[in-house]
Parts: sequence; structure tokens; C-alpha cells
Amino acid sequence: MLPRILAGLVGLLLASTAVTWIVDPTTAALSLGMPLLDGIGRSSQIGDMSSFFIGGTTLCFLGAIRQQGHWLQAVALLLTLAAIFRTLAWAIHGAELATIFIVAEIVMAAILLFSALQMNKTSAAKDSAV
Repeated sequence: MLPRILAGLVGLLLASTAVTWIVDPTTAALSLGMPLLDGIGRSSQIGDMSSFFIGGTTLCFLGAIRQQGHWLQAVALLLTLAAIFRTLAWAIHGAELATIFIVAEIVMAAILLFSALQMNKTSAAKDSAV
């Protein structure tokens, strides 16, 4: 039960950001330390950011509802890659080190990987009992 709750909580956090990108993109952008762009850049910014957060939300909820860890592993991969590329932006391109975002992404990825591991163990135990 705990793995499902944890995955659901991460999903809710991602969902709140996704909804903000849809209903108030200016606030969403500012919350991530960026201005809302104009023109085609705004379309890309809102489209890409919304898809990232809605996709992550969907996968978290699928994993929690179906108790299938592979959905959670997919979100953990996306979050880990975001943390890696934020770090590379700092190291290579002179971006400010986004410590708070990097830590949040790593913590959420760890929670999801823990939950996935627990779900996969439960699934394997059920399969071996049959």
C-alpha cells in the first residue's frame, strides 16, 4: 500500500505543476525560474512543459493504480535525466545551479524507484506462488 501512496503523491505533485502550466503558464514559468516566452517559443515552452508534467502524472497514476513498477521507473528516468541536464547546464553553459530543483527531482526519482522495487517484488512473489 505504501508504494502506491508514494507514487500517487509524486503524481499529485507533478499534476499540480501540469495544471498550472495549462491554466496559468506565467506563474508556472516563474515558479521554475523562467519568463514566459513569446511567439512560437511560448508554444514550445507550454507544450513541452505540459507534456512532461502530464506524462509524468499519467505514468505515476498508472503505476499506482495497476501496481506495476515499470511505469514508475519511466518517470524516475525522466526526472533523473532532468536533474542530470540541469547539472550539465550549470557545468557547461553557465546556468545558475538549480539545486532545489535538482534535489527535488532526485528525491522524487528515488521515491518512485523505491515504490517500483516494492511493487516488482510483490508481483514476483505473486507470480511464484501461482
